[in-house]
Amino acid sequence: MFDRVMMVDWSGGNDRGARPKRDAIWIGETGRDPVYCRNRRTAEDLLSERIADALAGGARLMIGFDFPFGYPVGVAQALCEGSVLDLWDWLDTRIEDTPKANNRFDLAGRINLSLGTPGPFWGNALKRDVPGLSRTKSGYANPFPNRRACELRSPGTFTVWQLAGAGAVGSQVLMGLPVLARLRRRFQVSVWPFEPLDAPVVFTEVWPGLIEPVVRTAEGIRDAVQVDFLARGIGRLNPDRLEAMLAVDVPEARAEEGWILGLGFEEELQDICR
Repeated sequence: MFDRVMMVDWSGGNDRGARPKRDAIWIGETGRDPVYCRNRRTAEDLLSERIADALAGGARLMIGFDFPFGYPVGVAQALCEGSVLDLWDWLDTRIEDTPKANNRFDLAGRINLSLGTPGPFWGNALKRDVPGLSRTKSGYANPFPNRRACELRSPGTFTVWQLAGAGAVGSQVLMGLPVLARLRRRFQVSVWPFEPLDAPVVFTEVWPGLIEPVVRTAEGIRDAVQVDFLARGIGRLNPDRLEAMLAVDVPEARAEEGWILGLGFEEELQDICR
């Protein structure tokens, strides 16, 4: 189904410096060593180069990103009165991002205030207080579901609403979706599972936790290992097996929540990634 497979371990934080390290952005691809990106700007540039190269060579490319593509049912309509992909563009017009600073906590606070509730976002990691955004879940109230359907089936995942703390993914979503929105506008891209996969480039959501038993036995920087194993493993799958993993029959997932590639196929995915 795909000539090339890339996997991306994302980060919601600021520039991580020139020396490769963990908890940063890493990009793996079939046939290449993993690449460290010190910030989102360098990562977006590299992704653009790889996509353009694949398109120029007539190759079909899958790119997996390790953060949720959507929020629980009802969020897109509440925030932008549109679809999940409209929400990507909505976030792109509101997120301010430079290598050294971004406004993700302030935007989350403004969203909370606009909804008139002490939630759904929580987890202010800044030294200063942010109006509308609590540091903990004390007094927390969420007008939406706490978890997506796929997260209810995958123990160990974090809710999209938590912005800070070990393992939290909420910041990655806020800082990642605007990048995907720009890439989608620039190139021919289908977004799984929301659209038919008829474009030469397909974006998928992945979660390295599905291959944790394999990753924990490997040496090296964990983030680099994860994207390397996932890219090579997905790239080795027979087309019929990959097609089975891409076949999601969960209405809320297809409508706006998204889904984790390989969920329900953990053992098969681990075997192919070894």
